[in-house]
Amino acid sequence: MNYLLTHALEHWAGETPDHPAFRFNGNSLDYAGLWRSAGRLARVLIDNGVRRGNRVGIYMNKCLQTPVAVYGIMRAGAAFVPLDANAPAARLRHMISHCGIRVLVTHPPKAKDIHGLLDGSNGLDCVIGTDDPGNGAIRMISWDEVDSVPENPPDAAVMEQDLAYIMYTSGSTGLPKGIMHTHYSGLSYARLAARTYGLNRDDRLGNHSPLHFDMSTLDYFAGPLVGATTVIIPEAYTKLPASLSQLVEDEKLTIWYSVPFALIQLLLRGVLDQRDTRSIRWVLFGGEPFPPKYLYALMELWPQARFSNVYGPAEVNQCTYYHVTGPAADRDRAIPIGYVWDNVEELIVDDDDRPVADGEAGELLIRAPTMMRGYWEAPELNAEAFYKRPVTSDICDHFYRTGDVVQLNSEGLLEFLGRKDRQVKIRGYRVELDEIENALASHSQVEESGVYVIPGEDESLQIEAAVIIRDGGATGTDELRAFAAERLPLYALPARILIHTTFPRTTSGKVDRRALRALALERMATELGR
Repeated sequence: MNYLLTHALEHWAGETPDHPAFRFNGNSLDYAGLWRSAGRLARVLIDNGVRRGNRVGIYMNKCLQTPVAVYGIMRAGAAFVPLDANAPAARLRHMISHCGIRVLVTHPPKAKDIHGLLDGSNGLDCVIGTDDPGNGAIRMISWDEVDSVPENPPDAAVMEQDLAYIMYTSGSTGLPKGIMHTHYSGLSYARLAARTYGLNRDDRLGNHSPLHFDMSTLDYFAGPLVGATTVIIPEAYTKLPASLSQLVEDEKLTIWYSVPFALIQLLLRGVLDQRDTRSIRWVLFGGEPFPPKYLYALMELWPQARFSNVYGPAEVNQCTYYHVTGPAADRDRAIPIGYVWDNVEELIVDDDDRPVADGEAGELLIRAPTMMRGYWEAPELNAEAFYKRPVTSDICDHFYRTGDVVQLNSEGLLEFLGRKDRQVKIRGYRVELDEIENALASHSQVEESGVYVIPGEDESLQIEAAVIIRDGGATGTDELRAFAAERLPLYALPARILIHTTFPRTTSGKVDRRALRALALERMATELGR
């Protein structure tokens, strides 16, 4: 049977029509209401030329219209492309042009920012969800108009292998790359997650991540798969730990999924001793290492909950898990990423793609039903991203090259050791350090740039940059930071930019970034010793 991500929503709209599907700021959108609203949006999209396989952008802050946009676009047979609501306009215009987005779904709070994206050269010709009449060059359709059309769109004849969404992530070339996921890969992930974590319709999932971050797919797909309620956490709350812990209590959240940094903030600043958070039954964390001292402290505060370290690049969704049962004998030992999921195969290979012996370090390769189709319009990247293992003369297994170095320990658990390349995780976001270097180096007065990571607050990583200014240049760090902010997402901005007169070099004359980082660590030690 052909089963799509939208079918679960349709099922629960009939079985439990009044049950809340999504909540936001104390307001609910039930399953029947979400199904109807998604149908109306799908009809408007189709009436404005959207067809199966087209890409439709979503540009909005977190709100109850977000799931309407997600499911409405998929019901129209198109793939949704979440755009970071806080990203620089130039970056978003590139995504719109690169992905061939003609129609954008938004909401009134983003009306003032829409005009920065309306560049006729990028192909955008219709914006849905704004009351701004525009200048006539681009069709503007309000949500009131969407709500007035019939709710049942024509059948878009979508198959499991059709695209469901494209998620952009940092690229080493300086431009973001689009990860293509199908209904099959998204649904495979939702099913595995629901089974692994025992999700049911009584659960209330806390949607901490924004839509453009791959962690959000658990909330938007696995929640509706089992008829649960997903509580969308406002962006402001993610920066206010005490308010966030109050929301956990008020909404009686049962499932939490975020990067460790968010949990550390809750632990240190969320006044958890003053909250009733006994409803939490499962805590999922991933995207970056969780310092054990904070994890074990949180486990003591939430003894009723299970804790799991989950791992998986956006290209494969999640693919491993480790259920933490308590402190290890060595309490400082890093938390393993654990076991691969059912129906997932892993290979650990050396630089020549030969399997390593148990206990040896190598690159992790993954083959899974949750795996992406590939990168959008990037044949060279796709050729590099996959390892092909021959099965017969004309059939190959495809493995995704994660770029992560792991080893299998004596207990049969995968341990994460680091990256092969210059990619890092900052609060769960994947950041290519080369992209930041390229952005800074594009400034007319920057001669050279070097970017590295150093320890930051709460043992997390933070980005630091060093630049050399051309002779006669008068550029300062404030101007450079503003320049970078126009080209990079907020999470990729360096916490500090230093101006150097010269850089340490390798024997081949390249910038020695390790030496740059060592200088930064020496400076930090000196500052702390004052």
